[in-house]
Amino acid sequence: MRPAAFALLLLPAALAARPDDPFAAKLEATDPPAALAEPVRAALSKDALVVRGGDAVVMRVWFRDAIPVKATPEQLKNGITYREIPEGALVGAVEFPKAFTDFRKQELAAGVYTLRFAVQPDIGDHDGTAPHPDFCLLSAAAKDRSAEPMEKKDLIELSSLVNEGKHPAVLLLFPNFDKGTAPKVLGKGDGVWVATTRRAVNAGGTAATLGFAVTVAGQWKQ
Repeated sequence: MRPAAFALLLLPAALAARPDDPFAAKLEATDPPAALAEPVRAALSKDALVVRGGDAVVMRVWFRDAIPVKATPEQLKNGITYREIPEGALVGAVEFPKAFTDFRKQELAAGVYTLRFAVQPDIGDHDGTAPHPDFCLLSAAAKDRSAEPMEKKDLIELSSLVNEGKHPAVLLLFPNFDKGTAPKVLGKGDGVWVATTRRAVNAGGTAATLGFAVTVAGQWKQ
């Protein structure tokens, strides 16, 4: 085999390893934190999306066993998006071993938070603040005690308590259309990195999957 052809065969493996990437992600079998209310813990999977920067854990994300969505059979066939998740629905929970800075440059204390879906309002003061309008809002585990859906107004108020009422704590979601199930970490430019995975969803008894890409590093440039 010619050297050039051999190099081409090695290229995909070299790209997959990416030793220069600052983060790595994988699924690990671990129970949801005891800090969560029992109804929330019972709704979550027993595996976590674990993101590391070097040897240090940046975050652990537990998704629901099956995230509720509202979608027609045709939508399920063609592929659903975040917009089929009802706003206020419990998506999962996250644990930060150390303080974490969200996309709005808000520092979140180390600890455990619930994750509920919300869409950024389409109003003037939000123009240009994020590349995508889809988020999970974070609420302190001790204050979000139910797995049931929450009204968006109540969710915003609850999440804002994380930052003393200033603004909801956010976890920005990027689109993920990759059909692969193995987690990956991808750079989005300007210092933004996301961890990808696919998770089970349930549409009125019909099972499907939805790709997620959660922001693990990077902030709004202003």
